[in-house]
Amino acid sequence: MINNVVLVGRLTRDPDLRYTANGTAVATFSLAVNRNFTNQSGEREADFINCVIWRKSAETLANYARKGTLLGVTGRIQTRNYENQQGQRVYVTEVVAENFQLLESRSANEQRRGNDSGDFGGNQSNNFGNSYNQNQSSQQPSNGMPSFDRDNSDPFGGSSIDISDDDLPF
Repeated sequence: MINNVVLVGRLTRDPDLRYTANGTAVATFSLAVNRNFTNQSGEREADFINCVIWRKSAETLANYARKGTLLGVTGRIQTRNYENQQGQRVYVTEVVAENFQLLESRSANEQRRGNDSGDFGGNQSNNFGNSYNQNQSSQQPSNGMPSFDRDNSDPFGGSSIDISDDDLPF
């Protein structure tokens, strides 16, 4: 059987790190993942996907990722159920993350957070994937790195690249 999940999205809140009774670290988090299409009013909607990650990876995620961080996650879907305090059966579907990757630099994340004032949990029609792109100019960032925004047709800002044959590895 195959049960593989690959997600790219932004954290909707800081990861919630806890420890089990035997000391195993577990972090829960939610990712806002853009849909590939727009709704009737032309806005891109997002799905909010609950995830859980265990052990050392949970501690690492909690230490380095914050609300709004662009994150890549691989894992599997898991369903479970339990009986709540009112005696009702509750069914939960979540992604058990086996691996994750931070997909933007800390400085880019902090810069985007400084420009954004959106609340990830409030408006489910927010344009999460494009919030960073919309707040950046089409010029090169001040850190000297090229901008690879969708709206930027020339990521090198019009500057030419001077490469001789001696510089090529083949």
